[in-house]
Amino acid sequence: MQIPPPVWYGLGIVGAVFILIFIAIFFQFAALWFQALLSNASVGIFDMVAMRFRKVDVRTIVYSRIRAVKAGMDIPTNALETHYLAGGRVPHVINALVSAQKAKIPLTWDVATAIDLAGRDIVDAVQTSVNPKVIDCPAQNGPRATIDAVAKDGIQLKCKARVTVRTNISRLVGGATEETIIARVGQGIVSTIGSAADHKAVLENPDQISKTVMRSGLDAGTAFEILSIDIADVDVGDNIGAKLQGDQAQADKARFQAEAEKRRALAMALEQENKAKIQENQAIVTLAQAEVPKALAEALRMGKMGVMDYYRMQNVQADTAMRMGIAGDTGAPPHQG
Repeated sequence: MQIPPPVWYGLGIVGAVFILIFIAIFFQFAALWFQALLSNASVGIFDMVAMRFRKVDVRTIVYSRIRAVKAGMDIPTNALETHYLAGGRVPHVINALVSAQKAKIPLTWDVATAIDLAGRDIVDAVQTSVNPKVIDCPAQNGPRATIDAVAKDGIQLKCKARVTVRTNISRLVGGATEETIIARVGQGIVSTIGSAADHKAVLENPDQISKTVMRSGLDAGTAFEILSIDIADVDVGDNIGAKLQGDQAQADKARFQAEAEKRRALAMALEQENKAKIQENQAIVTLAQAEVPKALAEALRMGKMGVMDYYRMQNVQADTAMRMGIAGDTGAPPHQG
């Protein structure tokens, strides 16, 4: 059966479209494909097209593979693409691998990508492993400018230290950071100074602090290896022992004053209580004295006591009052009339 001419025209148009699409794709990736081919790091055209559909930066993957091959590392395109899709920094990892290879540091692709995905700067880690860096202790941007410790004689010492560290690549994943190194070194310095019997011994031999701290194995479980600990500065601070003794004396003084005030308040309360009892007794005496005239009147009325008896009693009372006045006693009983 003969195919009609319109069908041929349609097939020709479809074929032409496919050819144009292929030519467009070829020229879009031709430069990268040809560059990779000349570098012996070939990446297929269809692999590049697939990367574009997977939202992968083709240029980054191709250039990273070329650099790896030129450095003698045949890293598959699929591995580079997988790390890119996982959120890793492919060029960063390639730079670290090249630097590690030049420095003869054992670093594999899997370890490097794991470190990169963990959020660590793999390039800085490799550079620190080659060129150790110095960490200030305490940190320059920290809340304290010095590490303060007190010797057994009560004198405060203010220290600054510098810690030289090198990255331990094998412990970089899961290892503690610089903050842990600074904290441990500070703890070691405080402990060493605190165990010193005299602050003068520390001032004479500050290297003893470094030696003691270095023997403590402070880099265990961290991502670094401590090479040296140097005491940069040691200054004499306050006499903490004297201050503590003075504060204790003030506290004792305040305590004794409080106890004395308590005793004084108790004495005053007892005095007021006694005064109240005296007033109560005086009231009872007054009531009793008020009954005396009534009794005298009753005795006179009943004939149990005569008028002369009453006058003799008055004379006796007057004589008693006179004698007490001569003796200087002002507490004479009142005249009963």
